[in-house]
Amino acid sequence: MPPIDPVDGTPGCPLPIGDGGRVQLAHGGGGRLTGQLLERVFYPAFDNVELARRHDAALVPVDGQAAFTTDAYVVSPLFFPGGDIGTLAINGTVNDLAMAGARARWISAAFILEEGLALATLERVVASMASAARQAGVSIVTGDLKVVERGKADGCYITTAGIGEPAAPARIGPQAVRPGDLVLLSGDVGRHGMAVMMARGDLGFETAIASDCAPLAGPVLALLEAGVRVRCLRDLTRGGLATALVEIALLAGLEIGIEEQAVAVPGDVRAACELLGLDPLYVANEGRFVAFVDPADAPRALELMHAHPVSHGAVVIGEVTRALCPGQVLARGLLGQQRMIDLLSGEQLPRIC
Repeated sequence: MPPIDPVDGTPGCPLPIGDGGRVQLAHGGGGRLTGQLLERVFYPAFDNVELARRHDAALVPVDGQAAFTTDAYVVSPLFFPGGDIGTLAINGTVNDLAMAGARARWISAAFILEEGLALATLERVVASMASAARQAGVSIVTGDLKVVERGKADGCYITTAGIGEPAAPARIGPQAVRPGDLVLLSGDVGRHGMAVMMARGDLGFETAIASDCAPLAGPVLALLEAGVRVRCLRDLTRGGLATALVEIALLAGLEIGIEEQAVAVPGDVRAACELLGLDPLYVANEGRFVAFVDPADAPRALELMHAHPVSHGAVVIGEVTRALCPGQVLARGLLGQQRMIDLLSGEQLPRIC
């Protein structure tokens, strides 16, 4: 999993496997044990030609432009219904590239492990990453490993970078949005954020809410390959649907109007949000996106999205218009009343991705 920093025998270097199958800090002579961890956990799970070279960098073929993204994952707890930090790291990276209209090809992954982390926990996380990478058709070709003192990393943090091949004929982004474009939402909202909150176990009640964590490249690439005029794509992670719409409206200098009743919120998610005083439109998702498309292409876009399990619930929720107040997002309720959707001053739910 190159590049992996060699252990030089100084205090603080990673000595991964200690008594009881737990990650330990090195205090001299840890190179052999670091190698054991790589050989036992990482190399078999992420096996590919570039990784097998055991070199300081991977060489990947890039012809012309490439899409490039990076992210960090600090979710607490590490495991939650519907996913874990490993699936989150891969799907999140793949989805960021998909939102740029690119097919993910290569990922780097760096791990910051806390002293005392059970080896079985690390193996489970790495296995989840490997499975998600296979599902998304992406290779983990390089990486890094560090260990920090007990109590400094909540078990495991992961950072990733991803490279993808552009599949869109033109640049996709907020600046391409035009008046008249329709806003398509790929499915229900709010499940990931609430699943993580419930998994923390400090709210005093149980639900069956599972995260929607999933790769989104399938429906996105289907839209692009079919020639749908896609102006902008955005996955609805931190800040949820509401934040994504406001950010796009601000960058496009236009107004977006949505029909709030068109946005599906599962009953258990809505009930949990009401108990916590949260607006589900602002709750994070990890398997949902919005697509701004030419109105003439919207029926075909919906048909294509419905063919993929991750977006089978896709609907039109709104439209882009010119406005005297650029950057404004208005949500119309069931009885015709309107409310303004704005950016939150802080983060509703911390440590959910």
